[in-house]
Order: sequence, then structure tokens, then C-alpha cells
Amino acid sequence: MPYLVCFLWFAFWVCFGGWHGSRADRAPVTIFAMSSPWTHLAPCRFGLLFAVLTLLFGFGLGIAFGAAEDDLKMGLEESANEVLVSVYGGDRTIAIKVTKKSWVYFKRAHLHANGLGTSALALILLLTCLTASNRTKSLLAMASGIGGLGYSVYWLLAGCLAPGLGSTSLAKESLEWLAIPTSGLCVVGLVGILVVLVRNIVRTPR
Repeated sequence: MPYLVCFLWFAFWVCFGGWHGSRADRAPVTIFAMSSPWTHLAPCRFGLLFAVLTLLFGFGLGIAFGAAEDDLKMGLEESANEVLVSVYGGDRTIAIKVTKKSWVYFKRAHLHANGLGTSALALILLLTCLTASNRTKSLLAMASGIGGLGYSVYWLLAGCLAPGLGSTSLAKESLEWLAIPTSGLCVVGLVGILVVLVRNIVRTPR
């Protein structure tokens, strides 16, 4: 994580005029406009907010796992025990299997939040350096940020619901309304930023 932070800081510094070679070799920058950093960040501010919230969500889950892992697992087991007869037909083996898979979903939520949050933050910072309309930047940044947060929350909710429903598959099906749009937003954000990047590269004078 420290290396990623250093890399992002260096990339931001370079993009916004911290370094462009020696004074004698400096040339006009065409892709990266030279003005106040906030001028570039402002159109993407909501996307950046959601990206950081996604990271906060991931870090929070990590802290919760470290501080109360046993309590969280016990809570899943209690949810399964409440419906042991009505949902599992008294089969404790199936209930244990579902609760273990639910814990795996908890960990997936943690991993997705950290991965998607970091990716969204990096992509949005890249987007702020590129030439595009403010509306395009705003929409793509929000797609990346909201998509990452929503998809991470989806895995946590699936893990919470599965013991009571008796199946992780049923839990995921009940949350398709959240999983499909948010995963789609992640893809739209990634592909959209890639398109903007390619257009900037193609249009840059050689």
C-alpha cells in the first residue's frame, strides 16, 4: 500500500506540472493541461469520494475481522440455527456448509472493496489528467466509484443473508438487483476511461 500511495503521488505530481524534464527540454504539454490541480479534480470529485469510501469500507471490514472474527462467525451460525428446522430440515451439516461459505463471502467483500477501491482511485486520477468534457469525466468517475462500492457491499449482504435463506445461491439471486448494475458500472467506467485514454493518445501530436 505505501508503494501504491507513492506511485499515485508521483503520477499526480508529474501530470500537474511537478516535472516535465529539464528546463531546456520542456515542451508544451498537450494531453495534460497546466493549471490548478483542483481544476482537474473537481469534475471527478464525486467519483473520488465513492472510491475513497470503498477503501474505507474495505479497511473497516479488515478491522472488524481482526477485532471480532469469532463474534461475526457466531452471528452467522446463530442465523442458521434460527431456521435450522424450517429451512435446513434439521440438517446441521448443510447449515455449517452455508455459514462457512457465507464467511467466504465476507472475505470477498473485503478483497473486492480494497481492489476495486484502489483501481477506481487510480483510474479516476488518470482520467483527471486526460482531455475530455467535464460531463464525461464526471459520469465515468461516478461509474467507477459507485460501481466499486456497490459491488463490494453486494458480497457482504450476500454473506449476511445466506444463512437465513439456507443457500448462498438464493442469497445472490435475491441481490441481483444490486450485483448486476454495480458490476456493470465498474465495466462501463473501465472501458470508458480506456476509450478516453486511447483518444488522447491518438490525438496527441508526435
